[in-house]
Amino acid sequence: MAPDMGTAVETVRGLVYGASGKRLDVHRPAGASGATPTVLLWHGIGPDERNVLEPLARATAAHGALVLVPDWRADAPDGGRSHLLESLAFARKEAGGLGGDGESLVLAGWSAGAGAALGVALRPELADAWRPSAVVGLAGRYDLPARTTGTPPLDDLTAGHDPGVPVHLVHGTRDTVVDARYSHDLTEALRTPGRAVTLQEPETDHAGVIMTAYDPATDRCLPTTEEHAVRAGRMVAGVLVRGGV
Repeated sequence: MAPDMGTAVETVRGLVYGASGKRLDVHRPAGASGATPTVLLWHGIGPDERNVLEPLARATAAHGALVLVPDWRADAPDGGRSHLLESLAFARKEAGGLGGDGESLVLAGWSAGAGAALGVALRPELADAWRPSAVVGLAGRYDLPARTTGTPPLDDLTAGHDPGVPVHLVHGTRDTVVDARYSHDLTEALRTPGRAVTLQEPETDHAGVIMTAYDPATDRCLPTTEEHAVRAGRMVAGVLVRGGV
């Protein structure tokens, strides 16, 4: 099974997105006319691993979205906060010029990136009172301080903060790195009248939700054609594209 489906995808790699000098990759439908849905996708705790998300990003672009995938470093003095917020500012400013819809942006993250993404919605003062059109959290923990806010999203919810936008969660049933109960706990915390929350649990592991497999030799997640991961990744791509609709 091939990871991509739908339209052809073009990729632009290595755009500098802010004062830190960090870079991001752009994945978009080839030859698209008009503004396409925009997704900003944050990787996990591994430093500068934007390439790890390329299989999922390309699959998402093949569904018709502009996908921006930045590097960031969790081992930076501020835990990666400035990198993440710089990449968000870039996406908001430049998405329209790159072929996306600058007015509607889905903010998504995998693993440590998931809590970081939800943190922005819970604390919109981080981005001048701006909120994404939706948040998508992939295999995340929400009881730990978010890299964007310094506070756990679950604590922010308890304190009365509201994401104000739909939250879509995906967590593999075979995940042994981050237990699916963390997504269950967040789902229950979000389930109040007026809030939109979904949780999907594909039969895959921590790496599989982003269409990869963990390689112990390199200590990285690498592209894979294993059926469970391809199936999960395609499902996640659909969630990312439809997230803000």
